[in-house]
Amino acid sequence: MATILITEDDMNIQLLMTERLTPFYTILCANNGEEALTIIETQPIDLLITDIMMPAMDGFELLKTLRQDNYRLPVLILTAKQSIEDKQTGFSFGTDDYLTKPVNYDELRWRIDALLRRANIANEKIIRIADIVIDQSGYTFFKGDRQIELNKKEFELLFKFLSYPGVIFTKNQLLDDIWGFDSESSEDTVKTHISRLRNQVTEFNEFQIITIKGLGYKGVIYE
Repeated sequence: MATILITEDDMNIQLLMTERLTPFYTILCANNGEEALTIIETQPIDLLITDIMMPAMDGFELLKTLRQDNYRLPVLILTAKQSIEDKQTGFSFGTDDYLTKPVNYDELRWRIDALLRRANIANEKIIRIADIVIDQSGYTFFKGDRQIELNKKEFELLFKFLSYPGVIFTKNQLLDDIWGFDSESSEDTVKTHISRLRNQVTEFNEFQIITIKGLGYKGVIYE
């Protein structure tokens, strides 16, 4: 179970968040940025949720300090501050996501799970969906004990889509990311490889590669 640190000086919000998230994660709490830093320095934390307006050390200063000290744990700012300037400051200091209060707890869980998934992929270079394991380090793709053979470009397309489920990629983006900026391949090459990839994974119910007409493609994970 992932360990999440909630940094929030409003005790009512802190207690409510703890109650709503405890069934799904191990929850720790801090009342300000200084307390959060002490906790992060002494035990493993998988994700930080922090308010901005707090005494002693606010959320921006906490985030700035963590990134300067090379802590790479995912951070979600959860705050009442809704201006575009505040959001710009948060992302410039290195937050991974920004959510405004009042919070919808279903949306909060979706965002937490997405951040944890991406952090796991970034650290391990492995995507796990049910009994499917896609390992970028060895370019291997297993469902249970069965290995599915993909060529390198098909594998890289699949890993791209499933690393960012729900994100739409244009053919040009995929050409640049998978084939390289100086490649002479065309958009038809992307289309052909995606068609082949779909044929290889058409039997799987755990995920799907979807065409978004006029825009591009996205991966969808069914969990």
